[in-house]
This record gives sequence, structure tokens and C-alpha cells, in this order.
Amino acid sequence: MALPADTDLGLSAEDVLTTTRSVRKRLDFERPVPKELLTDCVRVALQAPSGSNRWLMQFVIVTDRERREALAAVYREAYEQYRQIPTYIGAVDKGTPERNASQQRTSGSADYLAENMHRAPALVLACAMGRPDNGPSIAKTTLLGSVMPGMWSFMLAARARGLGTAWTSVSLFREQETADVVGIPIDEVTIAALSPVAYTLGTDFRPALRPDPEEVIHWEQW
Repeated sequence: MALPADTDLGLSAEDVLTTTRSVRKRLDFERPVPKELLTDCVRVALQAPSGSNRWLMQFVIVTDRERREALAAVYREAYEQYRQIPTYIGAVDKGTPERNASQQRTSGSADYLAENMHRAPALVLACAMGRPDNGPSIAKTTLLGSVMPGMWSFMLAARARGLGTAWTSVSLFREQETADVVGIPIDEVTIAALSPVAYTLGTDFRPALRPDPEEVIHWEQW
């Protein structure tokens, strides 16, 4: 498989793990992404764990302009619905001025992505075969646990290759409409995430503001 010469950024494993950000305002909407490069990211993603080793993960990769525009239109409608709920990213109070300022920057970039999703050269839907809607909680956990690690591996692989991604689930407010755009049989398949994929404007991403580990560790018991 022939890949572009500038595919490998030479990042360490820790660099990739700590600097894979949700890229929105720094997506290069003008530079095409080769299908071979997207396929290579899927190759890496397929090495992620899958419940009972069933290989449930499926990808729908959309590069056609009209179909991207249709998906993005549904996303914008879903995003407006998302803006009305208490967990909308711009309404979350992180408790300190520094954390709230970071949250508002993230909110602004999420708004930007909703307006510009159609401009990304590729949109990737991560899916799993099966529907756990009426099953026990372990069925839901196992099914999503068979697609989310793989999608994250796809995003890590993309970062290592100079591509930006942004995990979104907002389109699930309009799951049926999203599925209809790309022909996903929604009674048999679960959509877990939608991400734009594009080369990034620069590659100098840094670790994000996060809690100190001691804030989230419960030693021995809760």
C-alpha cells in the first residue's frame, strides 16, 4: 500500500496518547486525504480489542461531497438540539476560572465544527454490528466496547500520520436520519461515533488541561 511520504510524524507512543486532541479549528479543509491513508488507519484500528473476539466493528467512510454535505446537515440539526440540554458543552461549569475558560474555548470550537463539518475531506462513522437496545447492560457495554477502542485507535493512528479527528456523538440525536444518508441498516447496526478527518494546520498539539491523577483515583475503595 503506497502512502504519502510525510505520513509518519515520528511521535512517541506517549506523544500520540497525550496530544491526540479533538481538532476542529485546525482542520485543513483544502487538502485532500488519500483513501490509502484512511485505510491504513483502519488497519491499525482493527487491532483494538473486541468483545468475545467477534470483530464487530465496521467503518463508513464518506468522501463524496454531496453525501458529506447531507451528513453535515443532519449533524447541524442534531447540534441545535444538543445546545438545548443541560450537558451542552458551553453550559458545563468546571468550577474554576481557568477550567471554565478552557471549557468555553472548547465550546467555541465545537460550534465552529458544527458549522463547517461538511468541509472536512472525509467523515468517518464508527459502527458495530448489532443492536443492544433491549438487552442487559452487559450487552450494551460489550457492544460499545467492541467499537469505541477501535475508533480511538483510528484517531491515534490518524494523529501519528498528521491527520486531525474529533470524536462526536451529537448526530445520534438524529440517528435514523444519519443512518439514512449512508444506508446503514439501523435495526441491525449501532452507530457509535462520527468524526471528521483532515490534515491538520500544523502538528504542534499539546496535552490538554486535565485533573491531577489524585483527583480521580480511589485507592482500595471508593
